[in-house]
Amino acid sequence: MDGYRTGGGHGVAAAPGGLLDLLQVAAVVLDSDGRIVLWSPEAEQLLGYQAEEALDQRADQLLVSPDDREQARDLFAQVASGARWAGVFPLQHKDGTERPVEFRTMRLRARNGQPHLLGLAADARTVRRVERDLALSHSLVHQTPVGIAVFDTDLRWVSVNPALERINGVPEDAVVGRRIGEVLPNLDVEAIESRMRLVLASGKPLLDQQTVGRTAADTEERVFSESYHRIEDAQGRVLGLAMAIIDVSERQQAAADVSQARERLAVIADAGVRIGTTLDLQQTARELADVAVPQLADLTAVDVLESVVGHGTTDSITAEGQAEFRALAVSAGYLTNAIHAADPVGELATYGSTRIITQCVRESRPILVERVDSAMMRRIARDSHAAQTLRLAGVHSYLAVPLIARGEVLGTLSLYRTINSRSFDEQDRILASELAARAAICIDNARLYGRERGAALTLQRSLLPPTPADHEGLDIAARYLPALSEVGGDWYDVLPLGRGRTGLIVGDVMGKGVQAAAIMGQLSTATRALARLDPAPAELLGHLDDIARSLGDAIATCVYACYDPQRGSCELSSAGHLPPVMIRPDGSADLLDIPGGVPLGVGGVGGVPFGTMEQELPAGSLLALYTDGLVESRCQPIDTGLETMTRLLQSTHRSLERTCDMLLGALRPEPDDDVALLLVRTLG
Repeated sequence: MDGYRTGGGHGVAAAPGGLLDLLQVAAVVLDSDGRIVLWSPEAEQLLGYQAEEALDQRADQLLVSPDDREQARDLFAQVASGARWAGVFPLQHKDGTERPVEFRTMRLRARNGQPHLLGLAADARTVRRVERDLALSHSLVHQTPVGIAVFDTDLRWVSVNPALERINGVPEDAVVGRRIGEVLPNLDVEAIESRMRLVLASGKPLLDQQTVGRTAADTEERVFSESYHRIEDAQGRVLGLAMAIIDVSERQQAAADVSQARERLAVIADAGVRIGTTLDLQQTARELADVAVPQLADLTAVDVLESVVGHGTTDSITAEGQAEFRALAVSAGYLTNAIHAADPVGELATYGSTRIITQCVRESRPILVERVDSAMMRRIARDSHAAQTLRLAGVHSYLAVPLIARGEVLGTLSLYRTINSRSFDEQDRILASELAARAAICIDNARLYGRERGAALTLQRSLLPPTPADHEGLDIAARYLPALSEVGGDWYDVLPLGRGRTGLIVGDVMGKGVQAAAIMGQLSTATRALARLDPAPAELLGHLDDIARSLGDAIATCVYACYDPQRGSCELSSAGHLPPVMIRPDGSADLLDIPGGVPLGVGGVGGVPFGTMEQELPAGSLLALYTDGLVESRCQPIDTGLETMTRLLQSTHRSLERTCDMLLGALRPEPDDDVALLLVRTLG
């Protein structure tokens, strides 16, 4: 290292060498008689005798035990005759202990021709320790797979180990004395030398610093991990810098693969949470499109076969046949005009057999276009204008994945990459297929549910009465609002009775779907038939209870009122239903507490008698009959809904038709349960 050189550049050491200081090599010179004539300070440290105690003494008598003196004299004679001897010989320390001493001996000749013997000696234990350390250092440096380099304070190579020669692709002779950039210009030389200067100046090591680049041994960029530390001698002088280098390209790639796998799992997990939150076909398609961006694609579109949307079935597509799609969702991960190149949501589009999405549904397999050229763009875009828009947006890779559920192809998921420079690959295809498979089940569920809901809603509406006409002494308005998710069994009816009276009923069959609608139809039909016999309200409910029990597991609640305009009063009975609301002409309100009655269908053999109450209804009174879907929700107790409905009825002076709309808009704009509402106002 040039830290040892003098300013004159003659190679003269400016300070003692650390290795010799460590060994503490002692020098002893004997004359031809074996007497000590020269004695170094290191010899005093090694054996304990000061120079005045050792000089002119016979070495064998001062330093050798009686048992070893004969062997010592033989060795002295050999060296005096011109032979060299090296080895370990035990010597006596001044304190009486014996010390193993490593020797190197040689004969010297004085000016007078007399022979002298020079012995260079060191503590054998120290020599063994240093030898072990040197062997270990040599093994670590030359056998380790870690590249090791030593630099001087001018950042020039001093040495490299074999591992670094292999990493660099350059032998040691070609790098010694040169800077990194002179040998390996394709590395980030500025960053590397900046770190080296920092470590030289501060003395603080830098660990695991990463550099990306190419050495002479590489054809592509690799990732290296470098650790730097400053080299100092025993006196603290800076000699240079050592660097350990590891090629971590495979580790980095493995870490990137793990990170990518985690991202893919996160997308799948996100899809499980976000897709299929409702049984609405379009909502499910939007959820799929939103999950796919921006983690998987920059732009995505969901198109479903028109046969699935229109009548809930799937049609096969022939090799030359066209396919009709309904665009259900489009989503982009950023603001882009490319979104306008996709088919407008809700519109019907017919595509020929050469279109990618037609091929995708026909062959029931994903189609990956790694690089989109002009010819392929025409097979992707709906027309030339859309192709130009996609091209200007930077679409360079495309992936179409079929939506397959229960063995049927429902449509396609189309994925585009624009600002993401990486093309779709096999891993993307697998991830997109997993997303599409999960979403397809949800879409198919929504399709099947939509078909069932449509049937139930058709049945439900067909069983409800037409818009009720005004009856004697009454102004009447009614509404039925199906739930957004699933149709139930709520109903209302207005029944003409004898002597100018009017029967009013609102009921709720427990359960959902076609079965609930069918039970509702039977109870509604039975009510109309029974009303012709003009029984009292409690008697009518008793008959309905018998009928409900005959229908198996059918359970329903209802309230039945019989209004007599001649008497200006109303007789009411309830089968476990919510209390009607009465608003008097002066604006005061009451929840009519009808004597208890159990729901229809749970009364057991012989039934349970139903109570009756009679309520005066002066002219201008308002009576509201309703089902729980109007006032009950998951986010608030039913009492809150009752209070809100009562307050709204007290504050309005609208017509009954507008009042119905106002209540539904305020209380249930998007009902999660069926709502049946019947309002009547008594006339003068």
